[in-house]
Amino acid sequence: MNAHDPGTSRSPGWARWLGLGPAREDERAPRPAQTTDTQQEPAESPADKRRRHVLEDITRFLMGHGLPISPHTLTIAHDVVTGANPALVRLVGEHVASGAPLTVEWLEETVRCDEEESGARQIHALVRKLEGAIAQFGCTATAARSATTSYNETLAEQVDALGGIAPCQEASSAIEALTSVAREMLRRTRDMEREISRSERETEALQRSLEDARREAEIDHLTGLPNRRAFEAVFEDELALAKDKNEPLCVAFCDIDRFKRVNDTHGHEAGDRVLRTVAQALAELSNDKCHVARHGGEEFVVLLRGSNLATACTVLDETRETIAARRLVNRATNTPFGRISFSAGVADVHAYPNRKSALRAADEALFRAKLAGRNRVIAAGQDDWNGFRVIPPDPASGTAA
Repeated sequence: MNAHDPGTSRSPGWARWLGLGPAREDERAPRPAQTTDTQQEPAESPADKRRRHVLEDITRFLMGHGLPISPHTLTIAHDVVTGANPALVRLVGEHVASGAPLTVEWLEETVRCDEEESGARQIHALVRKLEGAIAQFGCTATAARSATTSYNETLAEQVDALGGIAPCQEASSAIEALTSVAREMLRRTRDMEREISRSERETEALQRSLEDARREAEIDHLTGLPNRRAFEAVFEDELALAKDKNEPLCVAFCDIDRFKRVNDTHGHEAGDRVLRTVAQALAELSNDKCHVARHGGEEFVVLLRGSNLATACTVLDETRETIAARRLVNRATNTPFGRISFSAGVADVHAYPNRKSALRAADEALFRAKLAGRNRVIAAGQDDWNGFRVIPPDPASGTAA
């Protein structure tokens, strides 16, 4: 039976829920007792049985979907069949139910997106902890002030009482009581000071953790560029600055031409190196007014404040020419990649009612650049479908990577 045969599903366990493999032999029928003339074979411990079942489910998951055996796929399979990653289990279940095949590429992209979402969840958890720590710190400070006030009032009462009595045995007792109160006040005040210092250290540590987690969650780890989430925050800030300073602002989508062919021909590891190469070239544009991020897949987004539409197109065209002029070689096979280029669509953000509309216009311009022959930059809003055509149609563009 294959992995999708409903007759092979098993009710308990994540693998059974996903319908990923046939029932185990020990679940089809009870095993006969195994005895010998001398001694019965030792029974399998529950822990060993659980480990064996996990290994069987991992094997069925990989074999049932024709996946290669590697550390990465073994980790993914473990998280699915054991339910260690519920979000991934749900996504895999929905994908299998749709009838689409499970591939390494789909799993890698799904895991990558899940890790990004996990990073966002960690940030939110840290924010909640930080808010709780700050609230606790406030309570501690309030308690310290209240305690100090109370001790001061008691001390004042004792001083007043001392001033109203004549020197005698009663005065000696009052002085002794006053000394005791002062000592207790000092001890408790010092305890409060230590508690306040501890709360301050915890707050500072949480703030550092929050900042580290935010940076971690906003970086695309393959290219080292900011990711889509980080770009959206920067876009909002830069638009506000551009409006405040009356500066032009342009946004562009850049997409590597025929990137699927690179992956299919040279493999995904080589494709990742091409992604990093293009990312590094675009990153050289970055400064206080130019921000580059990976938007997803082989697509990058660029924000240029202080550059009008023509200037932004020229800046991107120069980078496009630099990349297209390089002759990259797959180091693993010593095979040339062919020409690596990108197409781009650029939009004047101020020409649209909001950021979403400007992004849509840039994306549409990118689509036109692809249809016009790739390896070119096109400005949004131009009647000519060639738009801002930085190079003539290339008859040899079909050989580009």
